[in-house]
Amino acid sequence: MAKLYFHYSTMNAGKSTILLQASHNYHERGMRTYLLTAALDDRAGDGRIASRIGIGADADGFRSGDDLFDMIAARIEADACACVFIDEAQFLTKDQVWQLARVVDDLGVPVMCYGLRVDFRGELFPGSAALLALADEMREVRTICHCGKKATMVVRKGADGKALREGAQVQIGGNETYVSLCRRHWRAEMGC
Repeated sequence: MAKLYFHYSTMNAGKSTILLQASHNYHERGMRTYLLTAALDDRAGDGRIASRIGIGADADGFRSGDDLFDMIAARIEADACACVFIDEAQFLTKDQVWQLARVVDDLGVPVMCYGLRVDFRGELFPGSAALLALADEMREVRTICHCGKKATMVVRKGADGKALREGAQVQIGGNETYVSLCRRHWRAEMGC
């Protein structure tokens, strides 16, 4: 039975690695997959999902105005696929999450979404909020804070190395910009 999955975590937990491994497992069994990633995050290159450990795969990029149901339906019609994988799912819109739910319900294809749950201010991303509301199954991908506890939050560092408390929700970056922390250390960094 097809389901809508949401695998969430903070930065640097290995979400893209897990996505790429899961897609590889389908390919090993002779099944095709369809990979999508947010077009606005081009750190790995345009239309590419890549992991910090050096593995990667080509993907189609999605933008906020794209109809993902139509994109996926067209892909399935042209070249059947057993599973759809979405990286950077926090950048989905609420409407796009509903479109993914329709893929599962109407087309019978599982959709596996991987993304951040909260931003550097501790607020849900719109795509993550919709996935938390609509996903059939949710799985936390765990990583650790420098203290050894589970990291559930992330801070954005400014040029001076201090945690930023304000700014746009979306700023593409990696280890040079973001640090994953437990809630206690996030609060200390944010002055809360």
